[in-house]
Amino acid sequence: MAEISANLIKDLREKTGAGIVDCKKALSESGGDLEKAVDILRKTGAAKAEKKSGRITAEGRVSIRSEGSEAALIEVNCETDFVAKNPDFQGFVDGLAGLVLKAKPSGVEALLESPWDGRKVQEALQAMVAKTGENLSVRRFHRMSAASDEKIGSYIHLGNKIGVLVKLKGPREALKDETARDVAMHVAASSPSYLARENIPAEALEREKAIYREQLKDSNKPPQVIEKILDGKLARFADDVCLLNQAFVKDPTGKQSVAQFLKATHPELALVDFVRYQVGEGLARREDDFAAEVAKARQ
Repeated sequence: MAEISANLIKDLREKTGAGIVDCKKALSESGGDLEKAVDILRKTGAAKAEKKSGRITAEGRVSIRSEGSEAALIEVNCETDFVAKNPDFQGFVDGLAGLVLKAKPSGVEALLESPWDGRKVQEALQAMVAKTGENLSVRRFHRMSAASDEKIGSYIHLGNKIGVLVKLKGPREALKDETARDVAMHVAASSPSYLARENIPAEALEREKAIYREQLKDSNKPPQVIEKILDGKLARFADDVCLLNQAFVKDPTGKQSVAQFLKATHPELALVDFVRYQVGEGLARREDDFAAEVAKARQ
């Protein structure tokens, strides 16, 4: 068998990110054939990825890519903030955002089956699992397209922990980059759940109303007074959760709503869509401390 040179090991490490021992073993198994060694390590990486697949991924990164009238927002999760800050992981997520923009997959499963740099995204993901040593998952993505009378704005916040896309509609002179970015910044800061009150599901309003009614049951107020109080509480609830009702974060007085800001900018300017991703929202977080993890490793 031909001797495995240091340069060949170096080339394989650069291609796969695997460790020296794993690279040397794969090259020995492949008889020094670099491409066969890559395949061997991919298979190894897939096995490692399967072992890690049950581990919690609540950290990660969001990324936005835009071109012309289209934009894409993606969230990819990992286990620790350490990997989230890894340049290789960051480049991987940014590249996936660009692929979503270009390939327009119908969903996450379709994205994972999409070709990318000579292999499927799923294979690239498994290779990144092997490289980082953590379970990784592509959680979600969103594509947004703008018509000729629309403009997309975007904003990334907190070291790529929050990503926002918004879509404005109006006359060309009103569709300014700065305005769209200001609204996107507001969405990042204020985390609205709905665009406007009419978008709140009836069951959500009824749930809030039932809570408020329970709070007032011992108030001894007349029914008609209670109904007025309930109406006021629901209005304040809408102000809190609806984007257009929220107090605009860049207004120093705190009195101007987002809807009023848009109208003051241009009477025909409207906000028609938004999406906000925050890394790990709604996911369980790791609770293991370092000592517990070491103890597990000793078992």
